[in-house]
Parts: sequence; structure tokens; C-alpha cells
Amino acid sequence: MAAVEDEEEQARPGPVAGQEAAGPGWGLALLPGDRFSAWMQCVCVVGFDLELGQAVEVTYPQNSKLTDKEKTNICYLSFPDSNAGCLGDTQFCFRFRRSSGRKLSVHCHLDQVDRDLPIYLKKDSAYYYGYVYFRQVRDKTLKRGYFQKSLVLISKLPYVHLFHTVLKQIAPEYFKKSEPFLEAVCSDVDRWPPPIPGKILQLPIMGIIMKVRIPTCHDKPGTTQIVQFTQQTDSQIAVALPTVHEVDLFRCFCPVFFHIQMLWELVLLGEPLVVMAPSPSESSETVLALVSCISPLKYCSDFRPYFTIHDSEFKEYTTRTQAPPSVILGVTNPFFAKTLQHWPHIIRIGDIKLPGEVPKQVKVKKLKNLKTLDSKPGVYTSYKPYLNKDEEIIKQLQKGVQQKRPAEAQSVILRRYFLELTQSFIIPLERYVASLMPLQKSISPWKSPPQLRQFSQEDFMKTLEKAGPQLTSRLKGDWIGFYRHFLKSPNFDGWFRTRQKEMMQKLEALQLEALCNEDLLFWSQKHTEVETVDLVLKLKNKLLQADREHLPVKPDTMQKLQMHIDSIILALPDDLQDILLKTGTT
Repeated sequence: MAAVEDEEEQARPGPVAGQEAAGPGWGLALLPGDRFSAWMQCVCVVGFDLELGQAVEVTYPQNSKLTDKEKTNICYLSFPDSNAGCLGDTQFCFRFRRSSGRKLSVHCHLDQVDRDLPIYLKKDSAYYYGYVYFRQVRDKTLKRGYFQKSLVLISKLPYVHLFHTVLKQIAPEYFKKSEPFLEAVCSDVDRWPPPIPGKILQLPIMGIIMKVRIPTCHDKPGTTQIVQFTQQTDSQIAVALPTVHEVDLFRCFCPVFFHIQMLWELVLLGEPLVVMAPSPSESSETVLALVSCISPLKYCSDFRPYFTIHDSEFKEYTTRTQAPPSVILGVTNPFFAKTLQHWPHIIRIGDIKLPGEVPKQVKVKKLKNLKTLDSKPGVYTSYKPYLNKDEEIIKQLQKGVQQKRPAEAQSVILRRYFLELTQSFIIPLERYVASLMPLQKSISPWKSPPQLRQFSQEDFMKTLEKAGPQLTSRLKGDWIGFYRHFLKSPNFDGWFRTRQKEMMQKLEALQLEALCNEDLLFWSQKHTEVETVDLVLKLKNKLLQADREHLPVKPDTMQKLQMHIDSIILALPDDLQDILLKTGTT
């Protein structure tokens, strides 16, 4: 595996005894630490110092090059900042910007991995996730009277359920055994296979084996492939994880149960949203639930599962000199009730508990009511939803609570509801954008691929009368106004850019196929040597481009094109053959 050009290439734990030089899916020889850095950037221990405050006590690998700004963010985000107490053990996650100006670490084997992921699970190279296990217990031997420490996993991967499971397994033991145990944990992670989507992965961690499957972009949306147990050995227990990234959707939305459809609209439109919660656990889970409710679309704006007044973007996100940005913030500090009271949409939640009774109807409250720090839970906004409320989903979930339906089953129902809503909304856009593709007969092997037709908002709106969301959704409402608003949002911009790129790549691939169907050797015999050499160089570039940009080209098309190149070169004089065979990669 070729790890490249970066300060991050350093993130290498020591060699693991018996570790093979390469493994399935990695391609090239592995260096110690390559497996580890495919999953995590580093592991940090954050403690509380009476003089310094929060401080990073240990980082592993020890030569992980976090910047001072990144370390400061990790310090403040790894501890609860509210007065809720959080006695005992607390798990939550945060997300923060990587320092600007850092080179990106690129592992060639991970390009394929990221390409096969669903869009909403693709890494965002500008951000890190922090997964936290925080312990606060009374300790009379310490000056403050409390032991306070966090074990934090830093990763680019948004696999919240996987990393929280890892922390549950290792953190309690770490607090007893300290640094040598942490080194053993990292050695275990450095034995993990690469995070390849679609495969059943066995991940050993301190005496157990976690069996996981990362979703692929080819999975049918809304389906989860069950990871089956296999015969476990005497020495190791196998644990099958049902998901790597999903949160308990029903539990998270229970405090705002009656407003799920309105919240789905706000998230889809990229509206500024703040979640005010009593603890980082509730805040981070609720933000992740909101972001996931528009799946399989990707939420394209920034989101912070847990945000504090010490965050490096605090001023940028709380200023009153401009409109609040398109971002979802999860906060716990009561100070935010005043700082963010100018935000247009505020979700106030109390303690999240597994619901044992039917949630009470809570009306949407006007923002002017959010004056005191002890404001009641609810949604504070003046937003009027575009779509009429779907009473059926409310009744279905209420019935589930009454019948004591398992929370997992409630989450499945809710996830399917959001999926169908999102698909009903996006299918008309997918259909219209597909019509912008040039006809295949307009593609010439000898000319650049034709351009896509321009997106016209009015032309799209005209298609809705006959091919709108009414074909798949029973909901009535102002769909036209809803689409007009969406077309101005960051989520539309991100979605459309992705679609544009995919269609341009498809055009490039179709042109390659058209070239393969030509008799290129016959063409070269009718043209000068200079023109033939020019053609060979262009064809070689096409092959390199197809590989570099991962064009959707059939393998036999690539082989056929290579055969064309070889036959043309062999028909040329020997001196030209030598030069062309050495030029580029064939």
C-alpha cells in the first residue's frame, strides 16, 4: 500500500508480531500502522489539571501530528460543559474541522473503499470525528474531589455505533490498567482488515471479535444485511454488530415525536438548527439522528453533534452580524439559550429515556417564548411546513408504544418512513436530471463528449404536474414551494454537483466505448505517423483518466482499448515503437 506525502503518514503503532506484509484488499505491501490509520487517526486521553484545565495527557501513536488548534478542540469537546453533572460513565461524539493548510493523507487502497460507500458515509477530508468515553466519579484523594477523564478515538470515519462499541469494550479496562493496555488496543486495531464496504469484517479487540458489515452504494436503500454469527472459539467471543453507523432513531426523536415531519423538512432545506440538550449524549445522538433522517441523501452542510463555547468556530456560528449559517449544532451549556436565541429553529429536549408511555402532544412554540434557561422541551420556530402532517405515522408509532413494540422495531418503522418521504421527494428531480443527458447517438469517438443540458428550474417545475411526488406519496401540500426552497439549499447544490459529475463520467465512458468500436488500426494506416503517434498518446491518456477518475467503464472496454493501442504501436517503425512503449503506462 502506498501511503503518501503527509504528516499523517506518521500515525504508525509499532510492528505487530506475526503481522503479514499485506492482506486481502490492501494490494501492496503494508507498513506497521497502515491498518490502524485506515480506521483511526489516533487515540487520546484527556484529563483535568487544576492549573491547566483540560489537557491531552496521552496520544497514541505518540508521533501523531495533531496541531495545537486540533488538540485544543479535542480537549474542550471531550468533557461535558453543562452543569448536569454526568456522574459515572458517559458516551458521546463530536465533529471538528481539521486545521487548514494540512496536506491530505491519501492511501491508494482507500480510494476504492470510499468509492464504494453510500454518499452519506463517504469521508469528508475537512473534518475529524471524536468518539468519547467520559468517566466522572467521586475521589476524595484528588483536590477537586472527582476523578475526571476521557478516552477519545479520533477518526475520519462516521461509524458512531462501531466506535462506541469499541469504547464500551476498552474504556473500563483502560481506566484500571492505563497506558500499556492502550498500546495493546492499538496493536489489535493494527491487525484489522481494511474498512471495505460489503464484506463481513472480523475485528478483534481485547478478547472479543466484532463482526461488522459496512454498507455499499449498491445496497438497496432501507435494507440492512444481517451479520450472521459463526461458531465461536473457546478463547474469543464473537459479537455481531447490526450496524456501524446508525443511531437509535426512535429514541432520539421521541422528545419531539409529533414534529418529525417538520424536522425532516428543515433538515432537507438546510435550515439553521440548534439542539439544546441536557448532556452531550443526548445532544450528539439527536444531531446524528437529524442528519440521517434525509438518507439516502447526504446532508451537505456542517453539523456538530456536540458544540461548546470554546469551539474554534464559536464566534463564526454565533455572530449576530449576519444570518445564522446552514448548520446543525448540538449544545448543552445554558449560555447558548441566550447566545443562539436569534436562531430561527431551536429544538429543546429533556432527558431521553426509552419511552414506556405514549408521548404527550407538544405544540410548536414561538421563538419569543425561549427567554428563560428553564424553558420547557419542544420545538421553537415560526416555520410553517410546506406539507400537510402525516397522521398515519404518528398513530402507527403510538400504537407501537402502547403494545410495547421493541424500540428497534420502532426505529425501523421510522427509518422506512423517512426513506419513503425522501425518495418521493427526490425521484422527480432524479427523473428530470436524467433527461439532461445527451442522446447516445450524439456521442462521437472523434470529438469531445457533448455537454449536459442546463438545469432549468421552470422546466423542472413543469414536470411535476404529471411526474411529481404525488405518484409515490399520499401527502398533500405546497410541493412546488417546497421544491423552490430546496433548489436554493446547500443540499440541492451538493446533490446536483454529484449527479453532474456522475453523468459527465458516464459520457466519458460512452465515448471510450465508441472508440473501441472503431477500427483504429485501419484509421492509423490512412494517416501520417505524426497523427498516429498523437492518437496513441491520446488513447493512453484516456486509459489513465479512466483509471484515475474511476470512470464507469466495463473491464473488457479497457482491455479492448489496450489491444488497439498495442496493435497500432506494433505497426509503426521500431524506433517509434520503443519510444511509445516507454511513454505512459500501458
